[in-house]
Amino acid sequence: MTRTLPAVMLGSALMALSAPAALAQTAPAPAPMPMHAMAPLPALNLSASGEVRVSPDMATITFGVVTEAATAREAMALNATRMTEVVAAVRRAGIAERDVQTSGLNLSAQYDYVQNEPPRLRGYQASNRVTVRILDLAKVGTTADAVVAAGVNQIDGIAFGLVDPKAAEDRARVLAVQALQSKAQLYAQALGTPLGSIRSLSEGGGYAPQPPMPMYAMRAEAMASDASTPVSAGEMVVRIDITGVYDIGR
Repeated sequence: MTRTLPAVMLGSALMALSAPAALAQTAPAPAPMPMHAMAPLPALNLSASGEVRVSPDMATITFGVVTEAATAREAMALNATRMTEVVAAVRRAGIAERDVQTSGLNLSAQYDYVQNEPPRLRGYQASNRVTVRILDLAKVGTTADAVVAAGVNQIDGIAFGLVDPKAAEDRARVLAVQALQSKAQLYAQALGTPLGSIRSLSEGGGYAPQPPMPMYAMRAEAMASDASTPVSAGEMVVRIDITGVYDIGR
């Protein structure tokens, strides 16, 4: 026997089946992705540097007094006596108190080592190190002589620098930017594309004091000739490194 569905039920079923198709036909198409979001714009990533040679206007000397004695107390007491004389000599040389800084104080046991025997305590060694900043470069040699005469028996070296490096750094920055701009224009011309604006600029480098150079040889020469320790300041280089990113092809 054949059964016939009611017209209402049949109509509802047909609407349900056709609804997804109708929605799929009427849904808007997605917007096309912009070209700049698909691939990055062409750019130049370049680096350059600027250097300025300047004469230093300050020097630092690091020296110390090393003493040994049978006991730790004796080693420290002897060291303190000699360092007091050294500091007085520094003051007489015209160095201000703010330019004298203790940079190291050490006390250590000293042993003698013999093969197949335990270490044997020989005594104690005390070391007191001071860093002196000298703003008058004409006093560098005479200050070194004065502290050695007062009891200094160890000189690490001398380093030259600038009291205020900002002016030299600014000149180096201008030279670095000019070099970077010239390089960017050259690349753009070689590529046959217009040079756009700069996206970013970063800086590195800058002023750094020169590492200390030994003074032992100079001191030995001066003592042999009974003359003041010779010191030549020379010149130092202040360098600024920069990196820039330029737009091209616009």
